Order: sequence, then structure tokens, then C-alpha cells
Amino acid sequence: MNIRQTTQQFERMTLSKYAVLSENTAGRQRPEQECDIRTPFQRDRDRIIHSKAYRRLMHKTQMFFYPVGDHYRTRLTHTLEVSQIARTIARALRLNEDLTEAIAQGHDLGHTPFGHSGEAVLNDILGHFAHNEQSLRVVDVLEKNGKGLNLCQEVRDGILCHRSGMKPSTLEGAVVRYADKIAYLNHDIEDAVRGDILDEQSIPMSIQQVLGSNRSQRFQVLLGDLIEHSLDQDTVQMSQPVQKAYEQLRAFMFTEVYLNSRAKAEEKKVKHVLEELYMHYMAHPDVMPEEYRHILEREGKARAVCDYISGMSDRFAVAQFEELFIPKSWNVY
Repeated sequence: MNIRQTTQQFERMTLSKYAVLSENTAGRQRPEQECDIRTPFQRDRDRIIHSKAYRRLMHKTQMFFYPVGDHYRTRLTHTLEVSQIARTIARALRLNEDLTEAIAQGHDLGHTPFGHSGEAVLNDILGHFAHNEQSLRVVDVLEKNGKGLNLCQEVRDGILCHRSGMKPSTLEGAVVRYADKIAYLNHDIEDAVRGDILDEQSIPMSIQQVLGSNRSQRFQVLLGDLIEHSLDQDTVQMSQPVQKAYEQLRAFMFTEVYLNSRAKAEEKKVKHVLEELYMHYMAHPDVMPEEYRHILEREGKARAVCDYISGMSDRFAVAQFEELFIPKSWNVY
């Protein structure tokens, strides 16, 4: 047996009956020869990590727009935290860690500059835009100059269905969906405290009594409860008391942080920047990179412009706006 086959034999021997074995993948949109070393899900993870869209996550907003400071989360650090949490859960439940990691690493590839505010702006402009759908579009269409990454169906499904209200077809996808929620809620608390928007002790005592009073305690409770109530089950779930406390904490964060006037102070500027960029590229599509001009020919101008803008990092979007709309000083020698 080669190394991949040995790994797949190990999966058969050790993983839960509810796990997805890599040898049983539903396959890719375009058939490919198997790798002698890596399983299909390992290859998907590597393709995502080496993609251009993944590298751009380093300079995309998580919660604060274009923050000054070395310790605020970005979309990339969020992705890494989701991956770590998801793998911890998957290992405890004896699910497929490689599939779990591939989904986690790819779940936010389609996020716009300026986080959910940027997503809302594009949604208003186009009538419909959702970052999870754009993440799937990135891996299916936009990467590799229009060829896409040709990922396995289970990875594609997990990327698309990581958002609330959607149900992944695999337990590995469900694990990522929970890991995403656990990660962003806890690191957003930490960033809000660092940004002097939130006092951690202001979290209602009824929530603290269930989830704990600091990040470490919350992680311990949330992950421990999720694993305990999902072990050897065909579903991934929390207990009712912990799920309720989580939802209460999320509602508290929306009131105190996500809709906070200081945290949202730049939102009108974000709307102005992205709308101006959209109108400019709609009027001058020929200045976009060649890969987006190909999309224009196949799917129309609005789709191509949306793909280009949604892929921008925060700093690139700001730089483009400055280049196009901010007057430069005139030097006279």
C-alpha cells in the first residue's frame, strides 16, 4: 500500500461510524488521479491554504475596520482559530480531522473587505450577496484563473453551509459551523475589551454562571458541553442550558458591541468607498485584472465587478479609492 492507502486504512480502523472516510468521498466536479501520499481531503486543505484568496484574509477585517495595533484579529487569524477549535472537537468525536480542517480553512474565503459591513453594502448594491456563497464561488470559479480548486463535494458543502440557518450534510461540516460561532464570539469579546468598547465583567451574571467569567472558562464549557452531548451521536449539539446561554451572550454582543456606535463609526465611509469603487469599475471594467474581464464576458459586468471588489483586502480597497478619488499634491520644482 502507498501512504494514502495506509492513512485511509487507519481511518477505517479508528474513526467513528458517523465520520466521512476520505475513500468514500462523493468526489470532485472534475475527476482527478489520486495522490499517493495525501487523501482527497488533505489535498483540499492544501489547495485552500495555498490559494490567493487565503493569503488576502490576512488584511481583511474581522470586527474592527482596518484596526491600528498588532493584536486585533483579522479574517485570517479568525480562520486559524476556527480550524484549531474544529479539529479539537473533531478529534474528540473521532470525526475526520482532515475534512474538518479543509472546511474550516475555506469557510471565509469569500468575505468582503470591511467584514459584514462590506457584505451588507454589496448585498444592497446587487440585491443579493452572501459571503458563504461567495466562498464557494471562490473555490469553484475564481481561483487558478477561472479553473477553481476542484474540491471534494463534502468540503464544498461545508463551506457553503457554515452559516446560521443552514445544515451541512456531514458532521464535520456541523463541527465547523459550531467552531465558527465559538471562535468569533470569544475573540470578539477580547478585541472589544482591548478596544475599550466592552468591560468583560459587564456580561450578565446569568450568562457567566453558565459559561464562566473569562475566555478560558467559556472555551472549556462550550467545547466540553458540545463534545459531551455529541459523542457517538449522529448530530452535533450543545445541551439546552449551554445553548441558551450562548444565544444570550450573542444577543448581548450585538447590543453592546456589534451595533455599538463607536465600533460602527466608520460604516458610512465603508459604504461610500465600496459604492464608489463599484460605480467606477462598472464604468471602466477594462481596468480590472484580466481574470475578472473573463468573468465579464461569461457572466456579465455586475458579476465581474462584484467578484473583484469582494476579493479586495481592506487596505487594497482603501488604496484603490485614494488612487481614484483623492487628489494628489502637485509638485513644482
